Amino acid sequence: MSYHPASVIPIIKPSMGEPETRAASRPILSGWVTQGPEVAAFEKEFAAWAGAKYACAVSSCTAALHLALLAVGVRPGDEVITVSHTFIATANSICYSGAHPIFVDIEPGSFNLNPDLLEEAITEKTRAVLCVHQMGMPCRLETILETAKRHSLPVIEDAACAVGSQILWKGEWQKIGRPHGDIACFSFHPRKVITTGDGGMITTSNPEWDRKFRIWRHNGMEIPDELRHRSQEVIFESYPEIGFNYRMTDIQAAVGREQLKRLDGIVKRRRVLADRYRKLLSSNSDIKTPEEPSWARSNWQSYCVRLSADLDQKQVMQLMLDQKVATRRGIMCVHREPAYRQAGWRPRENGALRESEQAQEHSILLPLYPEMTESDQDYVVEVLKQACEAVQA
Repeated sequence: MSYHPASVIPIIKPSMGEPETRAASRPILSGWVTQGPEVAAFEKEFAAWAGAKYACAVSSCTAALHLALLAVGVRPGDEVITVSHTFIATANSICYSGAHPIFVDIEPGSFNLNPDLLEEAITEKTRAVLCVHQMGMPCRLETILETAKRHSLPVIEDAACAVGSQILWKGEWQKIGRPHGDIACFSFHPRKVITTGDGGMITTSNPEWDRKFRIWRHNGMEIPDELRHRSQEVIFESYPEIGFNYRMTDIQAAVGREQLKRLDGIVKRRRVLADRYRKLLSSNSDIKTPEEPSWARSNWQSYCVRLSADLDQKQVMQLMLDQKVATRRGIMCVHREPAYRQAGWRPRENGALRESEQAQEHSILLPLYPEMTESDQDYVVEVLKQACEAVQA
């Protein structure tokens, strides 16, 4: 192997630079650094980009999910159907609402909720469906929505990883986030396709829910800061209901506005790299590449390959790290975590999450970011193949 990286090839690297630096200086120099005009501008630009009627910026996608669940009426004692095969924040947001997550299994090809299992998970306590576009791959929304509609259940899209992904909807390619369900929630964590350091966005077509989001994110204050600060008359705010400190700062929003300008280019490059991974790995029987259905265009937030069952996942990952290639294990299963080993937070039948568990145990995430060179990618592929051979030896 002639090519050797100077340092560890990371799992991801945020695409940021001088434009974001200059943008962050605007609110810093203006003196208005928390939720204000930059946040309002970011919301307007994000809504226009996604094709959504309303967009509300918050402190994280976890906060977005929490507010979304409250808006659709989830209350203590209710049940919300979701997947265990997701970052723990998805289930945590349900618990914040006092409700219980009911886990259903995934489809092995997409790593997303299996809609064919949704009907049997619905009970008289079910109040919502929280589906996840895992690693940026759109889930089978059309089937999920059909089932939810029959039971008059709202659908919330956990689109934490899916900014820039698209779905073929009634013959037209549309961005995830219009939304196609009732509410969609995004993350701007550094591991995501675009970042504000941290932060989130909620999109919806419901004006009343959007109004509630804006009150709840600011501790329940009914008067926006911007209105109060720009008023020529003294205004006393009031707090008609208990809210949360879920605000996004203007510094974050200013960076987000620049990131949004980069987004289409970032996604285009990620799709090129993902396709190249597929071609480079297609002939290896020990490595199964992810499937992108004809009706979906992933942003490839993560590139997740599945190893054959006889390969030890951790050994392969360690051998790759020894050769300066960072990886991550397959997406976690929430029901396996100590915090969720309690009655009511597990599948209703033993073995019901077999595909989720198999995905966690036999999949690894490979490095993928726009600045990745073909030489870097060739090296990752070669190291992966050598690691698989060494483990089998």
